Amino acid sequence: MTKLTVETPVRWGVLGTAKIATKVGRAIRNAQGAQLAGIASREAHRAQAWSAEHDATRAFESYAALVESPDIDAVYIPLPPHLHPEWVARAAEHGKHVLCEKPIALSSPAGLQMIEACRQQQVQFMDGVMWRHHDRTPEMKKVLRSGLLGELRRMTSAFTFLGKDLSPNDIRFQRDLGGGSLGDLGWYCIGAVLWAFEELPSAVQATARYETGVDRTCSATMWFRDNRIASFDCGFETSMRQWFEIAGTAGSLVCDDFVQPRNPEQTRFWTHDGQGKSAVHETGPCVQEVRMIEHFCQVVQCGELRSAWPAAAAAVQRVCDAVGESARSGRVVELG
Repeated sequence: MTKLTVETPVRWGVLGTAKIATKVGRAIRNAQGAQLAGIASREAHRAQAWSAEHDATRAFESYAALVESPDIDAVYIPLPPHLHPEWVARAAEHGKHVLCEKPIALSSPAGLQMIEACRQQQVQFMDGVMWRHHDRTPEMKKVLRSGLLGELRRMTSAFTFLGKDLSPNDIRFQRDLGGGSLGDLGWYCIGAVLWAFEELPSAVQATARYETGVDRTCSATMWFRDNRIASFDCGFETSMRQWFEIAGTAGSLVCDDFVQPRNPEQTRFWTHDGQGKSAVHETGPCVQEVRMIEHFCQVVQCGELRSAWPAAAAAVQRVCDAVGESARSGRVVELG
């Protein structure tokens, strides 16, 4: 692992030219302390074309060449989930810090192996959930911890979009590749619940509609200590919804675009009390994917790894597994 300083840009390599790679590649170019140093594809001409279009320093002829290069410090992995374990482990083996798209793996054991590979090599691992890095997110957390809402009791969330125009070959519809609405969309809802309640649920119960072995919709209820409960729904069969409500004994907090703010120049959320009084909380401009890259670079540059990031990803994967098991079996699944 190359030793960096706060003055040294983190040299990023990207594995694959998926659509999300374009978004994150742009964020790397715009982030302070980051350099888009390389792109790799299974097909060399695609890497070369992407490099030319997005101003990457170098096009690599293979994934292996990129992760083995001494000119790369951190790797962004937007590959299908079934490929994550191999390439996270290989990147860590060569001293690269890893930003990995969600879901991080096809199962919790595989995800834990990836995280352990990074821990052993003393490199940072983080999943690519951007909203956690938005400036609005710590402001909402302050409200939750302030007592303004009283004792937290209930959280409800949804993340859906209408997928009628998706190709049948889309990865979201390929079970063996890690497709399904739970991993693609429910990951965000589950992560938001764990962020709010700050612990794992004791049990979950879920239902889903499957087609060709893939959950097109999924709904779940999660039970927590101290009379707290959370529920969510996700799927590809309704219009775009990306909201949550956190309710307590004295009020509630609502965010109606938590996954991707509709207007990055003016983000906000609301609080409501029990008497009908509402307040809007504005948090100003923030491009969350740029902030995510900057937060990651700061950790790499200072050399103080954040154990909370891989722990959060592992927790979401574990709950995803339990929700999927419950939806397939029709029974309540306890997490112990």
